[in-house]
Amino acid sequence: MLNIISILFASTIRSATPLIFPALGGTFSERSGVINIGLDGMMTVGAFSAVLVSYKTGSPLLGLLGAMIIGGLFGWLLAFLSIHFKANQVVVGTAINILAGSLTTFLLIEIWGKPGQTDSVSYFTPWGPFNMFTYLALILVAISYYVLYKTPFGLRIRAVGEHPRAADTLGVNVYIMRYICVIISGILAGIGGASLSIGSISLFKEGMVAGKGFIALAAMIFGKWHPIGAALACLFFGLADAIQTISMSFGLNVPKEFLFALPYLLTMLAVSGVVGKSIGPAADGIPYEKGEK
Repeated sequence: MLNIISILFASTIRSATPLIFPALGGTFSERSGVINIGLDGMMTVGAFSAVLVSYKTGSPLLGLLGAMIIGGLFGWLLAFLSIHFKANQVVVGTAINILAGSLTTFLLIEIWGKPGQTDSVSYFTPWGPFNMFTYLALILVAISYYVLYKTPFGLRIRAVGEHPRAADTLGVNVYIMRYICVIISGILAGIGGASLSIGSISLFKEGMVAGKGFIALAAMIFGKWHPIGAALACLFFGLADAIQTISMSFGLNVPKEFLFALPYLLTMLAVSGVVGKSIGPAADGIPYEKGEK
């Protein structure tokens, strides 16, 4: 029994790890007032970029850096279109998800000459029961909490997400703060994608992200736009995924279709308010126009 519990615990942590990064990214973005539906796409390009750079350089560390840069660029794209042009943030995020899937499929064939998956590359070997990304995720949860709630920079982020006009009146540049936060969200989502490719299976597979960006978004909402709450919600969703893995490994008599669907069912319950109503930042998703009354 203790063995099963220890296996379930370790599996929960491992499953939650790739969710924590985009959930933190979404927290930064939405705390500043920008909805980031594109987390899934940013994870996809992050996973692909990490493998590509690691493949070309032989260095997983440079692969991680590549994932962060490309994720940040996609974050900048979302920020540019939704802040500068005031495009619908949900539509732009959805377009980024489509673009990421199509682009990685095209580059997969162009670079490796085959569909489906890349060749194996250098990756981060586990440190004890977990890989480097698990420890990094826990560190970033603490850093994110400190930045958002214990620093003047974090106060400005929350101000532009709640009362942007008041923040503007006090000299806070709403546009710059939102740009920074959306780019941060892209960087963190890119790290989450890298944790799936060079943090575990050492290659990129089409569909490997499998909606984890949306689960991370649900975890952020479930966690009430708070770094620690979002991380705990990721553990909850990670537990659902771990139960699926453990049940199949031990041959429990549970329909596998139900087990596969369990994390996504919990996601729908979380965002629908069944497990508690969550109210986001007041200006979340609302474009800001300087000087507008």
